[in-house]
Amino acid sequence: MAERWHAFWHGGIGEWILGRGLRIALLLLGAMLAARFITWTAQRISRRIDANFQESDALVRSESAKHRQAVASVISYLGIALVVAMVFVEVTDILEIPVSSLVAPAAVLGAALGFGAQRVVQDLLSGFFIITEKQYGFGDLVQLTLGSSNDAMGTVEDVTLRVTKLRTSEGEMYTIPNGQIMKSLNLSKDWARAVIDIPVPATADLAKVDEVLGGVCAAALEDPGLNELLLDTPKLMGIESIELDTVNLRMVARTLPGKQFEVGRKLRLLVVAALARAGIATAADEAPLLGVAPGTVK
Repeated sequence: MAERWHAFWHGGIGEWILGRGLRIALLLLGAMLAARFITWTAQRISRRIDANFQESDALVRSESAKHRQAVASVISYLGIALVVAMVFVEVTDILEIPVSSLVAPAAVLGAALGFGAQRVVQDLLSGFFIITEKQYGFGDLVQLTLGSSNDAMGTVEDVTLRVTKLRTSEGEMYTIPNGQIMKSLNLSKDWARAVIDIPVPATADLAKVDEVLGGVCAAALEDPGLNELLLDTPKLMGIESIELDTVNLRMVARTLPGKQFEVGRKLRLLVVAALARAGIATAADEAPLLGVAPGTVK
């Protein structure tokens, strides 16, 4: 038995394992370690950016920080793909497989997978343009149109070349292939605008209403809950529409990116209190005295 094992080992199998087999094993091990290192580095960069934001006094992430986190994710993806390609080339070289012999099988495989690969290539190209054009980044509040009537809205938690991940306000996670995104609406790019429609009774003294709401706009920057979120003084745009028993006035305010909803809620509280003090907003009014028309908060 020992003689048979000795003959088997020295017949070429043992030498192949100790030679080419060991080199292939070391290459695969090195590729795994390199992929882990690339992933660890990208995660460390993302955590560092998050830590810098948490330690700063900023209320929102800067556009450059959002873009850096997205780029870190893409670079890690490309780095791992490059390592895999290099290892594949090295393994074929160790096994002495001529590249010309792979052309025909690759052509057949490419034709077979051509239609399926179109979607993947479309996703990758769309992701490339999303990143390079800075359409949105980590932490942005976006609304993505996926078809004629399908929309997905949430906070961006991850952007890669292939997919975008959104977290909704209910905590659900959308994973959307980038090639399916028809249109993107970034609600937290550079700055945002809160739009509030204020219906008052048609019988109210509009001059007095304008004076009261003008006072709300002037006092908003002094409010401790609003002064850090507003970029400038809110503006009263005037009468937006006239209904049968109400007149709708519109107020707008420029805010920090992604803070338009919070500012809108706080401004409505100030408006309700100011109108109540002026005797305009009373509980006896049949129509609601403060509301937001569908689609007006942007």
